[in-house]
Amino acid sequence: MAGIKLAPWRVWTHRHGSEIKEQIQFVMDKIDITQIVNLFDFEQLAAEKMTKMAYEYVAGGAADEFTVRWNRQALDAIKLNPTVLTDVSQLDTRISLFGIELPYPILIAPTAYHKIMHPEGELATARGARAASAIYVVSSFTTTPLEEIAKVATQPLWFQLYVRDDRDFTKALIQEAEAQGCRALCVTVDTPVAGVRNRQQRVNFALPDGVITPHMKDGLSLKKSFTWKDIEWLKSFAKIPVLLKGILNPDDAEKAIQAGVAGAIVSNHSGRNLDTVPATIEALPRIAERVNKRIPILMDGGIRRGTDVLKAIALGANAVLVGKPICFGLASGGAEGVTKVLGILRNELELAMALTGRATIASIDSSVIWK
Repeated sequence: MAGIKLAPWRVWTHRHGSEIKEQIQFVMDKIDITQIVNLFDFEQLAAEKMTKMAYEYVAGGAADEFTVRWNRQALDAIKLNPTVLTDVSQLDTRISLFGIELPYPILIAPTAYHKIMHPEGELATARGARAASAIYVVSSFTTTPLEEIAKVATQPLWFQLYVRDDRDFTKALIQEAEAQGCRALCVTVDTPVAGVRNRQQRVNFALPDGVITPHMKDGLSLKKSFTWKDIEWLKSFAKIPVLLKGILNPDDAEKAIQAGVAGAIVSNHSGRNLDTVPATIEALPRIAERVNKRIPILMDGGIRRGTDVLKAIALGANAVLVGKPICFGLASGGAEGVTKVLGILRNELELAMALTGRATIASIDSSVIWK
């Protein structure tokens, strides 16, 4: 791990057993996260600090995890086409989404069960978002009541929604999110059933005693169909912009526009639902072409570098969301870890813009991609 010299301890562990493991854990607990230099470092540190069950939950994907790997491999495979002798002395990473001015185009994706990663759970995530001036999309499976999160958040919150069989419950949850000041609603549309989660099965994943999901007490067990008619129903009373999260098919993007939604999130659920669907960065250009700027497009899946953010914007995204890195930052350092993750990505994006000759977000287009 760059900047953190732990390799000798790992070697000694194999030779000297549990006593050395305890010493390693002590060292890991004392590590100053200012030594972390990139998001891959955060995952290595988090793997040491988290319980095995929690780590497997966050890191794992569906089935053989081809899509998990493809999310990264596809981003790595895209080459950049820099322009030189361009004035990049004043960089501007600001964007506007649904009337919200953001200092940079990176949001915190909705992820569940933050209290299995850090004792303060979603409160620490919200504080980290506050320090980083980032939007936090709170998961339906938050382990902290939305009301408590809203009390510590100073940056805008969005809310991610799983539509339940009990539509009255769903409506009440949307209204609760609105009452707590959430500025947008991200409806997950790619999960009629849960995917094959072998990693979770192997560790017998279950929430620890005392950790609950106050807004999803009965989990997610859908028996009713969830269709475009439900999107129309939801939009009939929602007072905040509605985005659909989980769009990979351009035809679905077109249907979303016709249904009147405010935005689309290109997502494969971080490879956690249906294995062997394409990487989101591969799906993005086809969706962007069909949408043709009629609604904003966001993308998640595999983002680990500032160059990844640049590539996503170049291929049609207005902004990106990061999930697993936030979880690893939270596990490594609480609110400070979350802030550090976002700070690293923001700094790397600015460097990538300068080095490719793009001074503003608006100037990032497909010409920055080597073809």
